[in-house]
Amino acid sequence: MITLNHTYRIYPHTTEEQTLIQWMEICRGAYNYALREIKDWCGSRKCAIDKCSLEKEYILSPELKFPGEIYQLNKLPKAKKEFSLLSSVPSQVLQQTIKQLHRAWEYFQNRGFGFPRFKKYGQLKSLLFPQFKESPVTNLHIKLPKIGAIPINLHRPIPKGFVVKQVRILRKADKWYASISLQCNVNIADPIPHGHPIGVDVGLSVFLATSDGVIVDPPKFFKSLQGKLKLLQRRLSRKKKRSKNYEKQRIKVARLHHKIDNTRKDFHFKVAHALCDFGDMVFMEDLDYRTSAKGMFGKHMLDAGFGQFRTIVKYVCWKRGKFFGEVDARGTSQECPQCGGEVRKDLSVRVHSCPHCGYTTDRDVAAGQNIRNRGIKLISTVGQTGSQTACAVDLPGTGENQSRQVAKSCKRTTRKSSK
Repeated sequence: MITLNHTYRIYPHTTEEQTLIQWMEICRGAYNYALREIKDWCGSRKCAIDKCSLEKEYILSPELKFPGEIYQLNKLPKAKKEFSLLSSVPSQVLQQTIKQLHRAWEYFQNRGFGFPRFKKYGQLKSLLFPQFKESPVTNLHIKLPKIGAIPINLHRPIPKGFVVKQVRILRKADKWYASISLQCNVNIADPIPHGHPIGVDVGLSVFLATSDGVIVDPPKFFKSLQGKLKLLQRRLSRKKKRSKNYEKQRIKVARLHHKIDNTRKDFHFKVAHALCDFGDMVFMEDLDYRTSAKGMFGKHMLDAGFGQFRTIVKYVCWKRGKFFGEVDARGTSQECPQCGGEVRKDLSVRVHSCPHCGYTTDRDVAAGQNIRNRGIKLISTVGQTGSQTACAVDLPGTGENQSRQVAKSCKRTTRKSSK
């Protein structure tokens, strides 16, 4: 089973746009009400019934069960009779809002932190339509329940054999999008290692450097527009909240953020396709970029978007039949790719010069070559005892020691106790 998500721009009229915004606010109210029930139930179980605070906590019956997903979904028909606004929203869209809350609750239960929060005005910016009797997408329109046909820019056709499973309507700044989930009942195996390997090292001085010597400069989308964003945000802070002028200025700020996000993502996709054009195997470092984003260079790390870039490269490699792998990142810049010797150097040293073998190259290129070598070793090592792998045979850049290997079962003998 293959699932793809295609995002298209839609153009609702003023009446349709107001209807979608009203539905989002109604769903936000239902989300907050359901979360209030969960918080009250949890608050009434924090202490003994004779010690609860009458000002902060409700005293609920100890026999009252937890307001789970099924319980709250079954209460929706009764709530629609009391609150007529709930009936204006499609029933399945309202149900998906309650399900979204309980997915967040289950996520909190598994992790132990991240309790769901109440959504403020304007924070719920999507509606999910989970089911359709027939395909709602044509060449010019997308048909939604209780609204009708909305013009859509179908810039790429839906692939043959794929069925529309669900549609999520998104609002970004003052623009509207339809994220369509497509499914096809086929199974495709993951790409196997083959062809020319490439190691990719990412950084702040250069966006990336490959093992083949290709260096891409950092575009710095946020930094280039930071001055304009600062001016717009200063004007926004001086407006009265919820006024018309405040809303106009807020949309200007949101447009600029949306432009930065789109240009960054477009750049990532173009670089990912270029990497797939140069090689058949792409290796990157297995790093948690969230930790680096909290340091002194956090703004520059978030501007580069290395986590998003790695996810996009992985997706593009799968789509184009290229192999993608992640390797250990420890010491990639402190090791010589030619002889394997340790070459210690500070961040200020941008040239790799090995005192053992005399190999000299750019520091980031050397790190990319180390990533490539580790990736080749990763796919050519033996997994389990008795298995045989021949993944790295005849690969460019591999030596004699990366040929076929056969693991032998090791026979361990225990030391006899001396009497």
